[in-house]
Amino acid sequence: MPIPAYFWAMNWKMIPILLRKELLLEFRQRYAISGIVLYVFSMVFVVYIASVKVAPNVWNILFWLIVLFASINAVVKSFVQESGARQLYYYQIADPVAILIAKILYNTILLLVLSGLAFAIYALVSGNPVKDVPLFTLTIVLGSVGFAIAFTFISSIAARANNSATLMAILSFPVVLPILLTLNRLSSIALRLMQDTSYTKDIINLLAIDAILLTLTFVLFPFVWRD
Repeated sequence: MPIPAYFWAMNWKMIPILLRKELLLEFRQRYAISGIVLYVFSMVFVVYIASVKVAPNVWNILFWLIVLFASINAVVKSFVQESGARQLYYYQIADPVAILIAKILYNTILLLVLSGLAFAIYALVSGNPVKDVPLFTLTIVLGSVGFAIAFTFISSIAARANNSATLMAILSFPVVLPILLTLNRLSSIALRLMQDTSYTKDIINLLAIDAILLTLTFVLFPFVWRD
């Protein structure tokens, strides 16, 4: 699917400005990121109370569940928190694709930090069964990028609806499921739960899913933004 011409004609200088705006808003509203970090701590603490030593296969599943729900809580506010007046202002001064790229970059950074924090705390309290650290690190990076792209665009659609939280949950499931299944397979290989030397195919599949989602987002978002 070709990327529209307006993608190349947009003002790229706006992206760093918009990204800086996202970071400044997050630092001014520290309660949002604090709540997400508290959620990660709470989930890991529940796992610790339930069982100090977690089997590797259970460890793998619980880790991605923690990351998934933390990602939803982190990214759902991307467009929902924007008032109508602020969106109208952005519409007048910036290209929609520039706004989208800035939010995706910010959410990717945020999810990388949250995923790294979740892994560090989870490994501390429940042990670290990861055998292939580089592969597991790459899996976290690709997962953060995929979740950031998917949830950012879904948040932009959900923000147009009255019951945005319900719509977010409904739209997220079919989009996130293939990403989550591929992440689980790659991390299982990293934990040596599966003996598979051809995991390069899974990495390519995950990159392809991210690329398809990104292309669809670039194509569809300007129409959602003008609605």
